[in-house]
Amino acid sequence: MKYFTILISLFFAFSLSAQSFYIDAGVKAQSGATALINQSVNDHPNWNYDIGTGFSFGGKVGFNFEDHGITVDVLLNNGESAFEFDGNQNFVTDYATTDIYLLYRLSRYRGYLELGPKMNLVRNVTNRAIDGTEEDVTDLYLDNSYSGVLGFGTYLIGTDGRFSGIFGLRFEYGLTDMLDQTLGQPLGLPIRQDGLYDDGYNTTVPFFAGLVFELNWGIGYYGKASCGARGKFIFL
Repeated sequence: MKYFTILISLFFAFSLSAQSFYIDAGVKAQSGATALINQSVNDHPNWNYDIGTGFSFGGKVGFNFEDHGITVDVLLNNGESAFEFDGNQNFVTDYATTDIYLLYRLSRYRGYLELGPKMNLVRNVTNRAIDGTEEDVTDLYLDNSYSGVLGFGTYLIGTDGRFSGIFGLRFEYGLTDMLDQTLGQPLGLPIRQDGLYDDGYNTTVPFFAGLVFELNWGIGYYGKASCGARGKFIFL
């Protein structure tokens, strides 16, 4: 995380010397396909993935300089990973996380591109069987993990920093294991399959691909009243 802190510090140092630095805040929601990807499940002859869906909502703060910016998102996420056994859905893993994003955003020509890391803070994980029984397996997963994020889309409303609305696509893939290997490997998680890791352990990472919508309001900007005058931050 120290590299993220350095990145923000350099951004502030550069932006506060310019007249077009502004801060905005907003609300956002995203929904799409979700899964807990594990190569051992993919390779197993009897197990497969079914379609899982998830939804996230929360807020963001953006620190912007002209076309460039750093955004911090905090979203409450509820996802699921559905598993099939011999072609029939066997059970679903429901997972709830608090997701913290630190993203670089490039905004040009009414479009945007964003990329960066995300921290997944696990709140709850439950295995839900087809017969309706549930098992709390939160303790078998790590408290946090990290993902890489790539997104792009278009500005539907405004681009001047006072008010804007964007619509786009976002893709997320886990970079570190969500499963506690010490506890999860002997039990064959995420699917509780004996012998799942006989050929070697594979990590379990979250995946998301879907739509994102965001509304932003400008908080203020840094500017100069006249040439040579001392700059100041002006609240909108």
